[in-house]
Parts: sequence; structure tokens; C-alpha cells
Amino acid sequence: QVQLVESGGGLVQAGGSLRLSCSASGIILAYVMAWYRQAPGNQRELVAKVSTVDTTVYADSVKGRFTISRDNANKKIFLQMNNLKPEDTAVYYCNAMFWDGQTASWGQGTQVTVSS
Repeated sequence: QVQLVESGGGLVQAGGSLRLSCSASGIILAYVMAWYRQAPGNQRELVAKVSTVDTTVYADSVKGRFTISRDNANKKIFLQMNNLKPEDTAVYYCNAMFWDGQTASWGQGTQVTVSS
């Protein structure tokens, strides 16, 4: 089972940018990779996902501001977050999924806090 470790979270002012990284312990070529987030009191929600052929899907709330990408050779996933808003504050989790949507692995999460 692939292990996932996120990094790059932190505190940023509204309008700023952050780049999250997710490093995998093994080959990720066969997985759909995704970023989820969970704010206090809320359910975990999908932020963005990228398929094995680089097809991307974004939550409506982040379209045009966030970009997901994958580097299969280096076993990494990225989430570039621009024009951050206070409502983007959450713990962000990296996720690996099988082709049928079943989860293969979760990372431990990284905190993103956006101040107004």
C-alpha cells in the first residue's frame, strides 16, 4: 500500500498563494490522485483530482484558483493554490484512489490557514 506525506501548508493572507506537495512511497502511475480538505465542523470534501491520463476535476469553489498536477516519475502530487480566501482554511489531505473510486491511501494532512 502506498504511503502519502503532505507538505507545504501554512499561514497566508487572503489573496496569497501556497503550493502543497504530496510525496508517495511507491509508484502512483496506476492511481487517481486527489486533494481533499476538511474544515472544523465540516465533512471532508473533494478539492481536485487528476486521473492516470491527466484529466482533472475541480470543486466549483476552487475552479480558476487551484491547479492540481502529478509527477509520476518522482512520485509526487501538487496543488497550486492562488488567490486564497479565508474559506479555504482547512486541513488538506492527499488521497490515492483505484480506478473505481475506492480509496487506496490517505496522507496525514497539512494545515492551511488563510487570514482575512
